[in-house]
Amino acid sequence: QVQLVESGGGLVQPGGSLRLSCAASGSIFSIYAMGWYRQAPGKQRELVATISSGGYKNYADSVKGRFTISRDNAKNTGYLQMNSLKPEDTAVYYCSAGRNWRKADEYWGQGTQVTVSS
Repeated sequence: QVQLVESGGGLVQPGGSLRLSCAASGSIFSIYAMGWYRQAPGKQRELVATISSGGYKNYADSVKGRFTISRDNAKNTGYLQMNSLKPEDTAVYYCSAGRNWRKADEYWGQGTQVTVSS
């Protein structure tokens, strides 16, 4: 079992940056892939990025070059560095974990709000 808790969301101006963190409980985190998804009002949840236990990364086209996913297995923590934020990045961001490294969709955090607005 893996439990996930996100932090780091908030309000930021267009062009700004935020860093989301995902703290995981459970010793199996280091062998699971980790991911970030987001859901905007009225839209379906969409994949933002995933990272395998070995560090392979997968990004949605909409965030490539702006967002960076990373993980620190020693700290059981994952991160999403978001730069050059746009209003369309506004959403609730969810941390996830799972065995499929391109989806990482078996376990979910509660979500953290990111709002990009001037």
